Amino acid sequence: MTTVDTGAFTAWLRDFEGAALLRRTWGDPDWSAGARLEPALVRSLQRFQVGEDGDGARLLDKARRAGDPVYAEAVLLFVAEEREHARLLGRLLESAGAATISGHWTDAAFVRLRRLLGLRTELMVLMLAEVVALGYYRAVRDGVPDLLAAEVAGRILADELRHVPFHRDRLRRSFRESSRLSRAIASALWWSLLAGVLTVVVIGHGDALHGAGMSRSAFAREVTGCFRGVVAEVMAR
Repeated sequence: MTTVDTGAFTAWLRDFEGAALLRRTWGDPDWSAGARLEPALVRSLQRFQVGEDGDGARLLDKARRAGDPVYAEAVLLFVAEEREHARLLGRLLESAGAATISGHWTDAAFVRLRRLLGLRTELMVLMLAEVVALGYYRAVRDGVPDLLAAEVAGRILADELRHVPFHRDRLRRSFRESSRLSRAIASALWWSLLAGVLTVVVIGHGDALHGAGMSRSAFAREVTGCFRGVVAEVMAR
């Protein structure tokens, strides 16, 4: 059991611990049922699997250096959840007779961007992936006819719905003392990054989204709407 100190992220630490306990209680999906996935969805899931699969060492190091041991423990459990997502996606692909891939240029570019500066910059870039993931896994859960794929997407989505407010809370604290001008500049840059990320996603994953019953424009609207709320809360005085 993780030792919990008092602090702003104590509730989040307990939340992550509770989610880990639930996962152990539920166990895995029934992989023996197999999965039948369209080729476009297979290619899309392979790329998302690569994006979820990382050790998070840089993020953990930055979180520890931020000086809040409770927050650092919560980040450690967040990274564990992301790796669990990669494992679930890998097993799903295996159930469909498909392999994982070793890497993709979009993930490599994303990781380099995240690592440019400190913790706040890394979390701002990471938030882009989280809001995209919300729209993506919701589309797969609700629109793909394969039951195993829908279950895996639903499990991942449940975690992502917690990850967005977790990172939002840390970012909001980091901007607490920033000037109005600094917030405006950061917001503009953040929106610019989202535009680039969305462009890459709708081009690279558009066929898979279409197969799940979601158009590129509908996906972009959903992600943009979610992101607008995040920016408003992070930058609020």
